[in-house]
Amino acid sequence: MSGEGGEGGSSTAVRNGIIAGTGCGCLLSPLALAGTLVVVVIMGGFGVLLAPLIALYLLFHGGGGDPPSQETADQSLGIFQGDGKGELDTSTVPADLADPIQKAGELCGAIGPIVIASQIEKESGFNSALVGPNGEKGLSQLPPDVFTQYGKDDDDNGKTSALDAKDSIMAQGRYLCELAKQGQQMIDAGEVDQSDGNGTTNTVLDLALAGYDVGMDAVRAARGVPRTNEAQGYVLAVRAQFAKYQGIGAPPSGATPGVTPDPDATTAGPAPTTT
Repeated sequence: MSGEGGEGGSSTAVRNGIIAGTGCGCLLSPLALAGTLVVVVIMGGFGVLLAPLIALYLLFHGGGGDPPSQETADQSLGIFQGDGKGELDTSTVPADLADPIQKAGELCGAIGPIVIASQIEKESGFNSALVGPNGEKGLSQLPPDVFTQYGKDDDDNGKTSALDAKDSIMAQGRYLCELAKQGQQMIDAGEVDQSDGNGTTNTVLDLALAGYDVGMDAVRAARGVPRTNEAQGYVLAVRAQFAKYQGIGAPPSGATPGVTPDPDATTAGPAPTTT
């Protein structure tokens, strides 16, 4: 990957700054994080500067206790920048969803279980009853026409429904695998810019995630992840959860599996519906 030395330097600087500045047991305020997101996205690319910042923020903010070690920070950063094929820590997801998440993450070689779990958190916060503004339903928030194409009666209850957790998760996995297949075909055909110089590497996984959010037509037109706040922010947000679902960084006591804790909350809320 071009610019590797420069990217590594930026990642190291951010990582070291986070570790050095976490004596209070937190990383950054949500306001400061949001400000950084706007600045970096405007500069073009979700890349190496924002990546470790958000990844470590989501892992450790609100957890109290000691700040992350440099070893943990390095490991988290590596997972963030990786292919998402690490082993799922099943204690980080609701117990009744661990099996379908594992199975959905084994449908093809391009998508792993931690990708599935991370994307569910981004899409629905593990709320299986969620209904989106355009008719998206369930954990994976697939558009109705997409769910009709990829959904099956995976829980064998006699119906195929996006509000059934297993049906939704398995449809998500099938669709991601199809998007990854299309992304690989684009790369093989030379239709993708492998790097835009701003940290966006346009891997098969990045293309699939962006396609899930904004559609593969937009990805093709942009020759990669579109350089928009929506598309790049989506890919970043999903990747930022990878380390957590791989079990790197213990969640705070009382945290609901599958949900990033609200650092401003004083009491734990009810667990999200998963059936």
